[in-house]
Amino acid sequence: MRMRDADKISLVRQKAIELIATHGLEGFSMNKLAKACGISVATLYIYYKDRDDLILKIAVEEGNIMGAAMIVGFDPEMSLEEGLRKQWENRCNYSMKNPKTSLFFEQLRSSSYQEEFLASFLKEFKSVVGKFMHNIIERGEIEKMPFEVYWSIAFAPLYNLIRFHNEGKSKGGRPFKLTDEVLWLTFDFVIKALKK
Repeated sequence: MRMRDADKISLVRQKAIELIATHGLEGFSMNKLAKACGISVATLYIYYKDRDDLILKIAVEEGNIMGAAMIVGFDPEMSLEEGLRKQWENRCNYSMKNPKTSLFFEQLRSSSYQEEFLASFLKEFKSVVGKFMHNIIERGEIEKMPFEVYWSIAFAPLYNLIRFHNEGKSKGGRPFKLTDEVLWLTFDFVIKALKK
């Protein structure tokens, strides 16, 4: 058996993300990936058992990178406004620097891979954010609410702005580029909606 090559693994990961982000999961195959990488299909099977193994391993690796990026400089003891601002800053920075990876995750969210992918990563991230939520509720900064309600108010507006930016247009086809002014104006409305 041939030795694994770290550069080749990195190239495979990068090209798989690009192909899935661009063509979706249904347009992704090991043959297309091998061609995009300039390697033989057999080489892929040195690193991965099959297509599913490849997708899940890449998703977990990238998910852990994303999770770590989201908690840089974040402390679960922060106030609602300070902590959420840091989360928005980190999430926005990650998404803007990694647009293909963000699209890759979008593809996974609406696939059969979602459950296995979500179950296997972000453990530290979930723990830190869980403590943050517990603390802001305990301090009376927000009402107790289901996590899904909190997430929908706290982060859905941010991800919509990022999606508009990545697509270059908002609803109705109007040109759109995310600016700090629009980002933090939206954030201010989110804080008003969440504060007790």
